[in-house]
Order: sequence, then structure tokens, then C-alpha cells
Amino acid sequence: MCTAVSYKTKNHYFGRNLDLEFSYHETVTVTPRKKQFSFRHMGEIREHPAMIGMAYVVNDYPLYYEASNEYGVSVAGLNFPENAHYNSTVEGKDNVASFELVPWILSKCKTVGDARELLCKINITSDAFSEKLPPSPLHWMIADSKECIVFEQTVSGGHIYDNPTGVMTNNPTFDYQLTHLSDYMSCSASGPENHFAGDLDMRQYSRGMGGIGIPGDLCSTSRFVKAAFTRLNSYTTDDESASVSQFFKILGSVEQQKGCCRIGKNADGSPVCEYTIYSSCCNTDKGIYYYTTYENSQITAVDMYHEDLGGDHEVIYELVKGQQIRWEN
Repeated sequence: MCTAVSYKTKNHYFGRNLDLEFSYHETVTVTPRKKQFSFRHMGEIREHPAMIGMAYVVNDYPLYYEASNEYGVSVAGLNFPENAHYNSTVEGKDNVASFELVPWILSKCKTVGDARELLCKINITSDAFSEKLPPSPLHWMIADSKECIVFEQTVSGGHIYDNPTGVMTNNPTFDYQLTHLSDYMSCSASGPENHFAGDLDMRQYSRGMGGIGIPGDLCSTSRFVKAAFTRLNSYTTDDESASVSQFFKILGSVEQQKGCCRIGKNADGSPVCEYTIYSSCCNTDKGIYYYTTYENSQITAVDMYHEDLGGDHEVIYELVKGQQIRWEN
């Protein structure tokens, strides 16, 4: 499971936690403007905006988990099991496989408004990337500096939702997640007022009591509430260091530690655990991709504009996974 966030200070920031029980060989990947994309049913795109994000590159094809293009449009695909529904090709529709949607949107869109128009014509097909990589059940959050939307294709068809929270997790469907927030409307970042009984002298005994009731477990509905509460009440100054730090703090409010979400056992009896493999934050205005990994809490950065964006081959950066400790004596 995962959590995606869109956040704006002076610049716009977009990123996510990737929460899984195993890691593919994901890398920070820059796709330059002339890297050709060949789509299963939609022909080829020979030139497009450059993009940067996290991808599993297979046979020279970047399977992006999330990415941002040089116009500031960002897309993240998150797990959506049992709800995602893919189809065979449909005449009159733009038939795009699930693994193609990120490059399809980022190759064609300069704004979320452009993405809305594309998504109205989209049919997500059930094509697998390969025999060993079947289609993953996904839904997508798409954002720029002005707006944020969610796209889901279920048995009832494609749905585009406005996303005023700037947050997305997993199941259930996004309309339910928004409705579910009403259960927490009495929560506040400020101190609580006594609405229990006017005749009782009730006082705060601790700071932070206004947030009592905000969930802290790791299920997708609880992470949505916690991340939305944190993001919507978040405050920071506009400078880059403070903004990036705050973004990672928002993601950190719902990160998963090994051992807290156990989904089975290995052959040796040790637990199989879902955990936060990496967290990312892209300054979409500057094309800088920041990330941390589970054992490396130091922020690492890759600047898209330090690469030759006029080329036709991806630039790949292996993740720094080992802890980076700064010794002072």
C-alpha cells in the first residue's frame, strides 16, 4: 500500500511513500525528450516533455511508479486491489495499458486540465507488460501547482475526482475516502473546546488534544485521514530546505516500520512485513527529485536539468540505501 501527496509553498511538490513487502530494482530515472515510447494500441510518441521519477526499468522501458514532467504535471500510480477494473480494447477510446498511463499523461499534458481531457477518452486495458509482469491494479493521482485529481477505472467505468485534500492512499474508492473525512470534522490542530457538557469543568491536560480521534494505524483509510490532516494543517516557510523537510514530515506521519504490518511468514519463520521502501518529493517547478530509503534517512537529490534532456536514452541513478551517518567526533 502507499500514500501520495501534493503540496504547495512557493513551489509545488509531489511525491509518495512506496509501501510494499518487497522491492523491485527501482531507480531514479530521467527520461529525455527524444526517448521514444511505443504504446500497445496508441502508436508511438517520438518526442515529448522530459520527465523524472522513480521507475523499474525493464528492457529499456521505464515502468514509472510516479513521475513529473518539465511542465510541472505529476502522476503517481497506487495499489487499488479488487476495485481496479481493466478492459479489452474499446473502439473510439484511447486504449492505454495500466503501465503506460504515466508516460501517456506526461508525454501529452502541460496541465491537469489537459489530463482531464485525455482521461475522458481513456480506456485502461488489461495488457500485461510481459508474462512475468502482469498488470497491477492501480488508481492514479495527478497534480500540478493549481489542482489535483484522482482517476479510477472500476467496473462502473472511468471516474475523475477533484482532490481538495492533495492526498491519496488505496482502497476503498476515492469518493468514499472523501466522505469518510466527515467522521473527523470535530478534530482540530488547535486545542479542543468543551462540547461534552457545559456543567462540567473540563480542561486540557496536554497539548495536541484537538487531534484526539485522528487514527494512527496503517490501513489505507486511516493513512488517508492522518495524511490529509497533517498536509492540510501543515505550515512551513517558502524556502526550499524548509519546504522539502516539511514534505518528508508529512509523508513520515504515515510511514510504515518493519514489523508493524505483517502479511505472512517466510520459509524460515521470519515475518513478511510491508514497510516504506522509499519516500519521494519532487520540486516540480525546478525538476529536482528528492528521496529517502528505509535505511537511509539522509535526503538524496537528482536534478533533471543537470542532464542532457535533448537525448534519447534514460539516465538512471541507483538508490542510496545504506544509512548515511555524519560523525562529529
